[in-house]
Amino acid sequence: MNVLHISAECYPIAKVGGLADVVGSLPKYQQRIGVNGNVVMPYYDTVFSQNNAFKSIYKNTLLLGERVINFKILKLENTNLGYDLFCVDVPELLFKDYVYSSDDTERFLAFQIATLDWILSLKQKPNLIHTHDHHTGLIPFMMSQSFKYKSLKNIPTVISIHNAQYQGWFSHEKSHLIPSFDSENAGLLDWDGVINSLAAGVKCAWSVTTVSPSYMEELKQKANGLENLFSHEDTKCLGILNGIDWNVWNPETDPYLHKNYSKTSLISGKKAAKKWLCNEFGLEVSKPLFTFIGRLVHEKGSDLFPAAFEKALNENDISILLLGSGDKETETQLETLKSLKNFNAFIGYDESLSHRIYAGADFLLMPSRVEPCGLNQMYALRYGTIPVVNAIGGLKDTVIDVDNKGFGICHDGVTVEKIVHAIERANTLYLDQKKYKQISKKLMSIDHSWDHSAQEYVNLYQSLIL
Repeated sequence: MNVLHISAECYPIAKVGGLADVVGSLPKYQQRIGVNGNVVMPYYDTVFSQNNAFKSIYKNTLLLGERVINFKILKLENTNLGYDLFCVDVPELLFKDYVYSSDDTERFLAFQIATLDWILSLKQKPNLIHTHDHHTGLIPFMMSQSFKYKSLKNIPTVISIHNAQYQGWFSHEKSHLIPSFDSENAGLLDWDGVINSLAAGVKCAWSVTTVSPSYMEELKQKANGLENLFSHEDTKCLGILNGIDWNVWNPETDPYLHKNYSKTSLISGKKAAKKWLCNEFGLEVSKPLFTFIGRLVHEKGSDLFPAAFEKALNENDISILLLGSGDKETETQLETLKSLKNFNAFIGYDESLSHRIYAGADFLLMPSRVEPCGLNQMYALRYGTIPVVNAIGGLKDTVIDVDNKGFGICHDGVTVEKIVHAIERANTLYLDQKKYKQISKKLMSIDHSWDHSAQEYVNLYQSLIL
């Protein structure tokens, strides 16, 4: 079975969020169980593309309306990823030092059209095409409706929704940029008076998946305007929980850690990691260390961090360390908060530091308002760090509260008071060192590798292939 994953991101080539981690891992694990899963993505100007060799395997021109644009398909020459990587090179639109911008309509339309044009040329077509998020949401539409791609109509398509908040909206005035189709079917593109790439993908794909079972159910209630669509398409929707790459996220072998550790050496390993973090950021190693890693955006509850952190620090004998960037006002407020003795923040992103935080932290905070799956809590579990989460989406599916014989701290809803109360509960747990250490060891036995999830996707593929 040959499966082609099409995505705007893929780790380690270009990463903005969890989408990249999923697309960078799932094909690798599918290869292990006999599925030839490969990846197509845009060719960006990244450190990875600068430091690796690609060879051109196809070149042509594409039409974006009346605009003629040159493009190439590049193939990564080394095979260290565990799957074949193909990059769509459209220099004037895609070869940038960023993945997303304020207006990506033409960029990602060109990417999708070029990808399908290349697939048309292949003697051996994929058995199934797996698209990811709205950046590739028009592919199922074009394969089923555009005259140019009618020969691809019988290839099954799957669209995976990693975050339904972003939908790829643009005006019907730009519909001429899409390869021609029967105008009577233009309604497949529309949602609420505009072209909605994600909605089109949901309507036209053979199957729709989300990254956790709970998130699939939540989308029927809250999906940034698409609630009725998900309810209507319910019979072809399936929630499959993401996994994590256990080779990358492994405290026994992680090259970013100053001291590697296993379940049996957990106490000493985390102690060493915590000591380094506290020395680096001027925090007291004797206090429980609460951390956050991620984007400073409303979805993550970060607008409440300045007030919640100040209150929690004033009322509890704890330390807090944050790694992230995003909303500029929140960044400024957090910088001001550094005047507090037991708080520090690294505004930006550093991959090596994130690994060291997972290892050295006592608790990981995830008070997300929206969390389709969440990977950070799984990374935390892998490193023996207790997650403190709002019980929604994938967080609800992966973290069980200690009061329910589980291993995490869960709260219901996102307010300053609820975040602080959850921190207080976690602090109480930390003070009971015997129980805390037992739970920390338990975490490392929880298997969230891709093995099971990859098989679930393969089962879905097999049900679609005629």
